[in-house]
Amino acid sequence: MPQPFSPEEARSVRAFTERLGLPGLIDVHTHFMPKQVLDKVWAYFDSVGPILGREWPITYRAQEDERVATLRSFGVLGYSSMIYPHKPGMAQWLNGWAIDFAASHPDCLQTATFYPEPQAREYVADAIAAGARIFKSHIQVGDYSPDDPLLDPVWEQIDAAQIPVVIHCGSGPAPGAHTGPEPIRRVLGQFPTLPLIVAHMGIPEYVDFLELAERYDNVRLDTTMSFTDFTEQIGLFPTELLGRLGDLGHKVLFGSDFPNIPYPYRHALDACERLGLGDDWLRAVCFGNAAELFGIEPKAPTALA
Repeated sequence: MPQPFSPEEARSVRAFTERLGLPGLIDVHTHFMPKQVLDKVWAYFDSVGPILGREWPITYRAQEDERVATLRSFGVLGYSSMIYPHKPGMAQWLNGWAIDFAASHPDCLQTATFYPEPQAREYVADAIAAGARIFKSHIQVGDYSPDDPLLDPVWEQIDAAQIPVVIHCGSGPAPGAHTGPEPIRRVLGQFPTLPLIVAHMGIPEYVDFLELAERYDNVRLDTTMSFTDFTEQIGLFPTELLGRLGDLGHKVLFGSDFPNIPYPYRHALDACERLGLGDDWLRAVCFGNAAELFGIEPKAPTALA
């Protein structure tokens, strides 16, 4: 596997999409956030070894401009700035930062977030009016229930606007007080057309979240860290679900968790390919589904130097 940040790595990633006849990739799960926040996220991963029983090295630890340039060198034509608060009073500030980031990085899907707090109704409305194209909800880090009544006006507005929400609600890599499928079932019982993208395929509750994607028209899944060697050490994706995952190919989106992944970017793509679900499935997952969902037009990727 080529070294991260190298021209050889960029050519390797592009070779993957070129073989499939794709103009590039769309990665719905990448993290760009204020430096002081990202530094704290990286510090968490640096210290998480004793909790997980293994180290979590950050492969793409670099300055922001280098990380953006790396995605462009991979031929990523659309990506997100997954921001999320861990306490009240953060979300509105993060949303303002994300508006500025997207304004200066046209390939970025303008991202927004929220927290269960009284002012959430107002700042979510502001984020939608400002052009948010994707939201992020992190149940585990935020330590809140998605069916908290303070989030009712948030879900109402997002449902009305049909802006997808990437939601980390599975219990991996470590369970939280409100993770798992049951809180999401309650939310969908109240808002059955809510456009959710279940992050990480809902690891480790694969079966439950696959069933929700089958049941609800607007529930999708992202592949973030799923099927990789690192994650398969936690729990293998059940082979008996592969047929159903293949049938849901129109509702699965590629995500990487860049830059916070403990392996090279190309491995995430290879992990999807080795499922054996075919090139049409890969084309939909790596580009087509997100292009349709977010209205991203194919264009020529940036030329390599």
